[in-house]
Amino acid sequence: MSVYLSIVVPLYNESESVEKLLATIVEVGKEFDFDYEIILVDDGSEDETWEIIERLKRTTPQLTAIKFRRNYGQTNAMVAGFDHATGEIIATMDGDLQNDPSDIPTLLDKIKEGYDIVSGWRKNRKDHILRVLPSRVANAIISLTTGVHLHDYGCSLKVYRAECIKPLEAYGEMHRFFPALSSMTGARLTEVPVKHYQRKYGVSKYGFERILKVLSDIFAMNLIIRFSSMPLK
Repeated sequence: MSVYLSIVVPLYNESESVEKLLATIVEVGKEFDFDYEIILVDDGSEDETWEIIERLKRTTPQLTAIKFRRNYGQTNAMVAGFDHATGEIIATMDGDLQNDPSDIPTLLDKIKEGYDIVSGWRKNRKDHILRVLPSRVANAIISLTTGVHLHDYGCSLKVYRAECIKPLEAYGEMHRFFPALSSMTGARLTEVPVKHYQRKYGVSKYGFERILKVLSDIFAMNLIIRFSSMPLK
């Protein structure tokens, strides 16, 4: 049978969480009435993440794994997962156990209603205020810049029709713009509240440098929109 759902998860130094993450996804998958695959992308981890993935592959037939030689960033890891995905629908999520795989069926229900992209909204977000406030500012700027309003562009838990997400080109931190870019080409987009948990293991990869990258990509996105809307001479 053909694969209906591909679940893409970028990982960077998640040795303490990857085994529990995979077990949770597989448990949720028991309720699926379709075939699915899990694509873990090791984004150049410096801990034991890859060794654990290789061990888990031996007992998890749904699992495909990709390893980067060095850290290329979350966007590139997602795109690599998209390139390897064979499903009609692609789900993305973080690998740090802050997203809940049990929310995936809720997002899929919206796909069945006719939407092309369903974005998670961490309505009750469990991060520190110093992460939440910049994120809210970025969400407001992105919504204003693109004309596509979402409460939570930064939430990695999303579901896409493969034909909407695979053609997109991305770099930097552009993965957060995927819903807006797809919506601007005619894709139907909606947002659904999802659960969010405090990080239990490891440390956040979201620092000042990443904030600067996001701001840079917002500027680049603004240029893309401006020039794509200019009439040809």
